[in-house]
Amino acid sequence: MSRALISVSDKTGVIDLARSLNKMGWEIISTGGTFSTLKEAGIDVTMVAEITGFPEILEGRVKTLHPRVHGGILAKRIPSHLEQLKEHQIDLIDMVVVNLYPFRQTIAREGVTHEEAIENIDIGGPCMIRAAAKNYLEVAVVVNPERYPQIIAELEKSGQIGDQTRLELAREAFSHTAAYDTMVSAYLTPAEETLAGENFIIAGEKVYDLRYGENPHQKAAFYRNMLPGAGLPDAQQLNGKELSYNNIIDTQAAWSLVREFGEPACVIIKHTNPCGAAVARDIKTAYEKAFAADPLSAFGGIIALNRTVDRETAVLIAEPFMEVVIAPDFTADALEILQTKVNLRLLKMAVTGKEPFEFKSVAGGFVVQETDNDDFDIKGVKTVTIAAPDAKQLQDLEFAWKVAKHVKSNAIVIAKDGVTLGVGAGQMNRVGAAEIAFKGREEASKGAVMASDAFFPFGDTVELAGKYGIKAIIQPGGSVRDEESIANCDKFGIAMVFTGVRHFKHG
Repeated sequence: MSRALISVSDKTGVIDLARSLNKMGWEIISTGGTFSTLKEAGIDVTMVAEITGFPEILEGRVKTLHPRVHGGILAKRIPSHLEQLKEHQIDLIDMVVVNLYPFRQTIAREGVTHEEAIENIDIGGPCMIRAAAKNYLEVAVVVNPERYPQIIAELEKSGQIGDQTRLELAREAFSHTAAYDTMVSAYLTPAEETLAGENFIIAGEKVYDLRYGENPHQKAAFYRNMLPGAGLPDAQQLNGKELSYNNIIDTQAAWSLVREFGEPACVIIKHTNPCGAAVARDIKTAYEKAFAADPLSAFGGIIALNRTVDRETAVLIAEPFMEVVIAPDFTADALEILQTKVNLRLLKMAVTGKEPFEFKSVAGGFVVQETDNDDFDIKGVKTVTIAAPDAKQLQDLEFAWKVAKHVKSNAIVIAKDGVTLGVGAGQMNRVGAAEIAFKGREEASKGAVMASDAFFPFGDTVELAGKYGIKAIIQPGGSVRDEESIANCDKFGIAMVFTGVRHFKHG
């Protein structure tokens, strides 16, 4: 007789599976809550304690950790193993159906205690899963309820689970326990100590497969961090097709920038760089200013707003072609307008805390760094020129500095009255970035401010700024030629402040 051990926290479909196994003559062994569920459904099931001859102890912490369970799972179907099983009165187990304590759901619960979290760390479950997966040549291990219909179908057709299916199930099983252990480890490790460990493990849960990656010939998928916490995978999509790979990357870039601002703000992103950003007294005005900053580049862009989108703003957003709009919320009449654009993706997402880490793959490995979450305070800057910025200029300097932080290096941002006038992004030299930022904005730049994500290696960028009428500059400082830049500022009557913090961004 074939035997299945079934012990699941997620009981989706388990009654149908067990009933089908019963009909095909399988003996079913189970534990605790699963045993009760199956018994109440009229299924013939044996309590695991009857197999082990040992009761559950320590408030259920020890149920299946017993040779009569693990011996039955791990035994090869070879004479020496079968003889040992016979000697110790252990029956073979041919299928293990297990999913684990809901650790993620537990730690996501508001007010959960550390003790509750610890009690939801599964021990027996991973042991059985790993044992069955190791012995996949003989045993089928099922951790995903979505697999149940396939299991039933294969057994009904041929009376056994195929070799290829058992291999696939084993891969899923080891992935399942690896992700679970990663989640527990991350929960127990404070964020500030994460990089102190010798191992850095990433685990994700697939949200969905993407049509393709950055380009059509690249495969891609979207994953959710295993630890709870609101983020882009949890955003509520209210309209449009599924996000593409590029949509996801650009939307994250837009959201990361717009949440820098406390006042109503709008950001429009293309290829992860802002082509327009603005702050204003209300969200409609912020959008109008951000779009007007560079309407040509804004076409097909990603819009991020840090306030609820109202009807008046929605009317404006609906006019040009855009890919994505992300905001904390949308009024009912705003949704009614925007949902007429069937391909416009609308995302509702709360303004939350910032991600602690970011990753980039390299050949044979990956690098990890803390996210650039520097909390900038304009009051902490140091004026290094004869002229000092006035209150209005300080506001614009703070705005421009926050935008520059999110522009690919080398980055130059020109701003005035809380709106970007020009953005020079991703250039190999700083003066080249400045030339791009000023191009076509020569008149508008008079009286504006300029931000640079890193110091000026030479005085040429300040010389260019003076030529176009810039009145204040913000930059980290720290170049061996700082005095050259300061002298050029004084020559043009430009106020310049140092932040002491660099914001390189390599993508």
